[in-house]
Amino acid sequence: MAAGLSTRLPELFDCLRETGGVAVAAHRGGFAPGYPENAIETMQYTYDQGIRVFEVDVAESRDGVLFLHHDDRFGRTIEGDGYNSDTDWSAIAGKRLKDVDGKVTSFHPPKLTDALLWAKETGAIVELDRKKTTSFANIWAAVVAAGAQGNVIMISYSDEEAAEIARVAPTAMMTASARGGRDIETLEALGVDRTNVIAWTGTREPDPPAFARLLDEGVEPAFGTLGRKGERLDDQYWADGDGSEYQRLVDDGVTLIATDEPYKVADWLTADDEGWSACASR
Repeated sequence: MAAGLSTRLPELFDCLRETGGVAVAAHRGGFAPGYPENAIETMQYTYDQGIRVFEVDVAESRDGVLFLHHDDRFGRTIEGDGYNSDTDWSAIAGKRLKDVDGKVTSFHPPKLTDALLWAKETGAIVELDRKKTTSFANIWAAVVAAGAQGNVIMISYSDEEAAEIARVAPTAMMTASARGGRDIETLEALGVDRTNVIAWTGTREPDPPAFARLLDEGVEPAFGTLGRKGERLDDQYWADGDGSEYQRLVDDGVTLIATDEPYKVADWLTADDEGWSACASR
């Protein structure tokens, strides 16, 4: 198993659910002044601050290379212009990444394979968000080739996508939309193994009754406080300077919190450090 992660992901999240632990996931791999989103250097910086889960975006170049990038085109986070699907990897690899303030850094877009190998080396978990230029099959083939199956969570946005992940990657842990037993049964009817599911419950308002229903089903609830700046719950929760709302999510049974403020959240909570210590090396 990977360094720092000797527990299979289903058992890791079962343990977090059973012990009141939580995983804090850094949206787009984390970002800060000097550190761009979807960069291995940023993930290492974020990892060094105690974060262990990283949501990253996977795009595909014109010549079939998978790399980390959120947008369809360059400009916002990568210098230059043009589209992922119209550009060969040799041109993309030479571009430099921009940080959260739009300043060009010395970092370059990473291949998915390099991010996967980094996760294996550190014991981190990467959540892979498929962009429309690529496929679940291509992503999972890269995961298998890197031997990183134990460090990856696949992200789905519909029952159909969850079913496709289950078909091409039957052993993969995934996030899938669910709020109770009926939703879990629907996923199971589509071929999804509930033991591989982390139930995504949205980003708008926490739903403690749904969290309770999922816990009764033996499924871990996830919730996101991320989103558009000025509208996201991250901004609302920190407006008064404390993170008590995040602790409330943990108290209500949320096992995975996806956030644009991973540094603040991880610093505020103790359940993330305690959960990882208790569960990652059982």
